[in-house]
Amino acid sequence: MTSLITGAGLVGTAYAREALKEGERVVFYDARPDADYLHAKLGDADFSMVQGDLRDLPALIDAMNTYRPEVVVHTAGLIGNSVSSPTYTGLQINIGGTINVLEAARLSGVKRFAHVSTFGVYERRLEGTSPIREDFPRGGENPYSASKIANEHIAEAYAAQYGFELAMIRPANVFGYGHFRGGSGGGMTVHSLVEAGLSGEPLTVSAVRARDFEYIYCKDLGAAIRRAATVPLSGITAFNAGNGAVVTFQELVEAVQAVLPKLNVTVSPSSGVHPSSMQPMDLSRSKALLDWSPAFSLTDAFSDYVAELQGAR
Repeated sequence: MTSLITGAGLVGTAYAREALKEGERVVFYDARPDADYLHAKLGDADFSMVQGDLRDLPALIDAMNTYRPEVVVHTAGLIGNSVSSPTYTGLQINIGGTINVLEAARLSGVKRFAHVSTFGVYERRLEGTSPIREDFPRGGENPYSASKIANEHIAEAYAAQYGFELAMIRPANVFGYGHFRGGSGGGMTVHSLVEAGLSGEPLTVSAVRARDFEYIYCKDLGAAIRRAATVPLSGITAFNAGNGAVVTFQELVEAVQAVLPKLNVTVSPSSGVHPSSMQPMDLSRSKALLDWSPAFSLTDAFSDYVAELQGAR
């Protein structure tokens, strides 16, 4: 089997690791591929690379016609506040790019489309106390959430219209070596904690970054996407992927300190309202239908993160 992965960053390489373990052919499609990062993540594994923009439909069609993937795993796009810089361009890339990937998949006869979404599609203004299931209302007023919600609706429409299999994975706040590359504010915050723990230099984090979140380590997410890309779906399309708990910033810091005791963090005030997540995601559907649950504790994840970061230097 061949998988074509849009995006050669943390999430794309996490999926690729799982596919390569099973002897699958892997092709990356990325606007700015970083060979050093890919080899840090994948070692000497045999993979192919196509350099191209999501907005270039002919290039996407050519890549899919050349490599004939059975599965497309769509991870590429802007993250967080980068969608707002400026908003028009951010939405062109995220929404227009996703339409192009779907259309190229349709034209080339792809059998299954695995779309990596986000827990940011959930309408957090309706949060209560019970875990969020996949049928929780979608909604959001920031450009990133809006683009991801739009992409889910568009992917659902394409799958219904053209009959290919669709799996949508909604990860929590993903962390691991390299996520800051894609513009993830959460990824950059976690990376700053790891770097400060390694150096011993004091770190100040603004209150807007020191919020409570649900997290998922990149290798756990790669395994979840792999399952969603390969197991029978029976009409179910959306799957949560997290650790099943909201982690306070202090708990996050303590998990890093368990691996890097020199970490010294201060939280500074910042203007505005900075709400934290209140409800974790319900993982029961992913456990039942994907046979997946997270394997890494926070401390184990940071041990692995630090080892991978130091090995890449």
